[in-house]
Amino acid sequence: MAFMKSRRPWFVPFILIAVGIVIGIVVASDMGWLPNGTAGPEPIPSPLVRPVATAPQVPMTGGNGKNFVEIAKSVKPSVVNIAATRTGKAGESPQGSPFDDPFFRRFFGDEFKRDMPKERKERGQGSGVIVDPSGVIITNNHVVNKADDIRVVLSDKREFKAKLIGTDSKTDIAVIKIEATGLLPIAWADSDQLEVGEFVLAVGSPFGLTQTVTMGIVSAVGRASMGIAEYEDFIQTDAAINPGNSGGALVNVRGELVGINTAIFSQSGGNMGIGFAVPSNLAHSIMDQLVRTGKVVRGWLGVSIQDLSPELAAQFGITETKGVLVSDVMDNSPAKKAGFERADVIVEFDGKPMDSPTHLRNAVAQTPLGRKVSIKLIREKKPKVLEVTIVEQPKSLAQSGAEEGGESIAPTGVLSDLEVHELTEELAGRYGLKSTDRGVVVTRVKPGSTAEEMGVREGDMILEVNRKAVTSLKTYERVLSGLSKDQAVLLLVKRQGRSIYLTLRP
Repeated sequence: MAFMKSRRPWFVPFILIAVGIVIGIVVASDMGWLPNGTAGPEPIPSPLVRPVATAPQVPMTGGNGKNFVEIAKSVKPSVVNIAATRTGKAGESPQGSPFDDPFFRRFFGDEFKRDMPKERKERGQGSGVIVDPSGVIITNNHVVNKADDIRVVLSDKREFKAKLIGTDSKTDIAVIKIEATGLLPIAWADSDQLEVGEFVLAVGSPFGLTQTVTMGIVSAVGRASMGIAEYEDFIQTDAAINPGNSGGALVNVRGELVGINTAIFSQSGGNMGIGFAVPSNLAHSIMDQLVRTGKVVRGWLGVSIQDLSPELAAQFGITETKGVLVSDVMDNSPAKKAGFERADVIVEFDGKPMDSPTHLRNAVAQTPLGRKVSIKLIREKKPKVLEVTIVEQPKSLAQSGAEEGGESIAPTGVLSDLEVHELTEELAGRYGLKSTDRGVVVTRVKPGSTAEEMGVREGDMILEVNRKAVTSLKTYERVLSGLSKDQAVLLLVKRQGRSIYLTLRP
């Protein structure tokens, strides 16, 4: 016992020192203080730290085994920076200029403005994509529109003056050309095959920073009614797109062009993860026409169309809301000659399903002139197929009718929140209607009423009530007399030259 007691003071410190060394090594290695390397014996795992198995790191790849580094290297030579200069007169100062403010002119007079330069330069930057080795470049219309001078800078820093081939404001596409050699055009992809969730790269010059590459996915396809262009069928992506990216390339994982970056949704002026690109198929079609003829011609069917809402589908006895409702058929149009009727529901155009007016409008516009196509529709709950020959879209459309006169009446039932009058010369002038139109015009909609919520507006001309024609106040009153107070009403109204259906429920 005495021997053990004499050895204990020496034994305890050694144990504590050994434990301290082990803990120190573990902490140092965990914090990265020890050098990394392969030389020397493999360390023995500490019993205090359990090794965690990890999957081997593999570079993210695109199609055909390409990773994004390779894709970027292959695409960047095909994307250019565009600098456009516009010259304007001093008198064409932007709206809201302080020099035009009466308060400013009151104190400083017109002399200050008279001494200003007679011309002003507006400079803008954007991007473009080389699509042909001859120097053809596709970009956005808003990048080069009305430009006096267009300069193109390639990825190898060469700079060229570009010639404008043609523009199309309705799709925001433009084509320019440079005289250069050694150009690397990009490969085109079929944008109709693009699917939501695919990886894409956006390449361009945001804020003038040339050859910038960002990555994201396809967030949605077929985006329309954005108010960006007249013909919209946008690809939506969360790949960062900023001012200056306009006209740049949106490419897939094979390095092929799937879209032309066009616009962003932003409350700050910068990227918020919502960008839009014109699909490559639409851009290619517009580019071909601009290169060949310098202008764009579009196909025309000759119908007014609108969305088939659940309420409208119920009114027409249709179980599904897939399709496009025909609200009017224009005189002397291909649709009229083919036998189309108001209230037809178009479900297929040339073998492709149609689920929105935008898709149908785009499909018709891109159809070659003179081509005969089959259109599948539903009429009175029965399927029907019509053959129609697409012609060139006319510049102006006209409709005719007959003139009538009369006094105002007070509708009853679900229409009691509307005031209507027989159309007169004075009302036609006030609401931009034709005095030869037939129908009754809405002169007042009660604020906050069901009719207002359902979309009825002052100035609408009522052409039909529950599929019955309205040509005068008498016919309108006759139709109303057969309505119960709690009955839903289907209206056909004419607004700004086109006819649309509206459903009013009590």
